[in-house]
Amino acid sequence: MQPYFGRSTESVTISKVHGLMGEQQEALRLLNEALVLVDKTGEQIYDAELHRLKGKLRLHLSTENVSEAVHCFQQAIAIAQNQHSKFWELRAVASLARLWREQGKDSHVQVMLARVYDWFTEGFDTIDLQDTKGLLEELS
Repeated sequence: MQPYFGRSTESVTISKVHGLMGEQQEALRLLNEALVLVDKTGEQIYDAELHRLKGKLRLHLSTENVSEAVHCFQQAIAIAQNQHSKFWELRAVASLARLWREQGKDSHVQVMLARVYDWFTEGFDTIDLQDTKGLLEELS
């Protein structure tokens, strides 16, 4: 089956829509398609976000996918760090922190999340930074 669009950025948007509509399997298929496109084209700007979203979708599909979701989040973090993309790193670390909070795991992810959050000097009115601030307050 051909992708809806030929670019991974458009596939991310379409997969988010499918995910919001409750069509997680279709969203996951589109994310996997986008990851293949990333490998083929080298268009890696959204690579970390693709892995993060894949982890979130795996969790929505089944609670048995926790280890796969953790792997996706860790991949997203590593990619974002390699690309020096603090925004994508923040999102990926926050996703991992939320998962581990729900599981009652106490880990170093709070420190990692605070480190990434503290890197920012502006944009504190954005949803991502506001959510991260709230998550940090919950974790402390």
